[in-house]
Amino acid sequence: MLFGLAAIAVPLVAAVLTAVLQIRDLSDTGQKIVIQGVTGARASQALFGQIASLERTARLHGVLKDPKLLELYRTQDQRLSTTREQLHTLTSGEARTTLEELGELQDSIRAGLMSNPPGSSGGDSADLSARFAQMSELVERVAQQSNEQVDAEVAALQARTLQARQRLLWQAALLLPLAIVAVFVLTVGVGRPLRQLDRAISELGEGTFTNPIAVSGPHDLERLGGQLEWLRQRLLDLAHERNRFLRHMSHELKTPLANIREGTELLMDGAVGELDSNQREVAAILRENGIKLQRMIENLLSFSAWQTSSVGLEATEFRLRPLVKQVLENQQLTLLSQRVRLDVRVDDLTMVADRGKIRLILENLVSNAVKYSPKGGTIHLQARAAGPQLVLDVADSGPGIPLEDRGHVFDAFYTGRAARGTAVKGTGIGLSVVLEFVAAHGGTVQIVDGQFPGAHFRITMPLRAGSGDRPRAEPKAHAHAA
Repeated sequence: MLFGLAAIAVPLVAAVLTAVLQIRDLSDTGQKIVIQGVTGARASQALFGQIASLERTARLHGVLKDPKLLELYRTQDQRLSTTREQLHTLTSGEARTTLEELGELQDSIRAGLMSNPPGSSGGDSADLSARFAQMSELVERVAQQSNEQVDAEVAALQARTLQARQRLLWQAALLLPLAIVAVFVLTVGVGRPLRQLDRAISELGEGTFTNPIAVSGPHDLERLGGQLEWLRQRLLDLAHERNRFLRHMSHELKTPLANIREGTELLMDGAVGELDSNQREVAAILRENGIKLQRMIENLLSFSAWQTSSVGLEATEFRLRPLVKQVLENQQLTLLSQRVRLDVRVDDLTMVADRGKIRLILENLVSNAVKYSPKGGTIHLQARAAGPQLVLDVADSGPGIPLEDRGHVFDAFYTGRAARGTAVKGTGIGLSVVLEFVAAHGGTVQIVDGQFPGAHFRITMPLRAGSGDRPRAEPKAHAHAA
């Protein structure tokens, strides 16, 4: 992938560098032409003024015969020579030839003035005027030739600029399709494996470890896909080990728990003698907690089996109201000990669903409500039909959902804040089992705020279960952990 990016970048960088060098060369040339033109124009103007001053000094010397004027002439003549040499370095061709003629004429006038000072005769004065006029003509010709030279250089610069622009346009015309094709190839070649990686990471985040991860594309991305596949295998192994541990431990616990429950039932039946009220109360507590432990173990087994997808929906037709009654009877001792009142409003509905899983859903929700309801509180259980859907509401009058527990209560093994007055702490999978079993029936779990003071779970699911698809249920809010 890095090689491909380099292959795309090299011609683009080369084109940019070429353009920068050409623009810098044209800029330097233009700056040189401007400086040369301005300096040449100033030098030409200076020559005109210096020739006029030189002529005036020569005429004064011819009239006054003052040696000081002759010395002044030498100074002005030297200044004129300096300006002429400066202009000579800025010009070329015909302008330089004209400047050389000007220098020869200047030398001739200086030599004549120094060796044979002009007299007062009109012929010498006229000859001097003509020669200075010839110098002015030569300077004017130099100025014209210098301007022509600048114009020629400007025209040459324009031609070079046009050539450079055409060259850059051709380079852009060649590189633009190449860049478009390269970007398209890179997008296709990199975009597809990136989408594969994104999908694989999303599946791992959702806990789906069954789909193999295969990324095809650049070597770097394929290697990253291989690392994700290794991570998937590792997570899958850990999930299998966890479920295997749960199954083994649950089965190991069921045997002694069955003995404890059997012994408790014998005590309650008076098999070893009649019990007084205190002894019967203790036996009732033992039986109640035995039922709780049995329910926890069943949740563990159900959760483990569901995670390994070893069981599906066993849909049968049944009435909902007797099932709710059975669940509440199993919770009777706990309800009495907590002095919790029930507000039950269940319509006489007939469902086609997995009766065992619906029972576990109800038991977990009611058990969760009992844990978080204060003594003397009220648990609301309502069920009604809304078209082809069942709407089941279970709410308590507890303190509500702690902020620190939100976002995790439907996660497996998250226990959250322990219920007050509960002898046995939950396993943290009750609400996770509810979420999974509701999703198996094609339903959703929702938390409703404002209708009741405590946690309010609302389940919406079909009255007649589908063919067994398992959509992922996304809870719209969070509640207590069971």
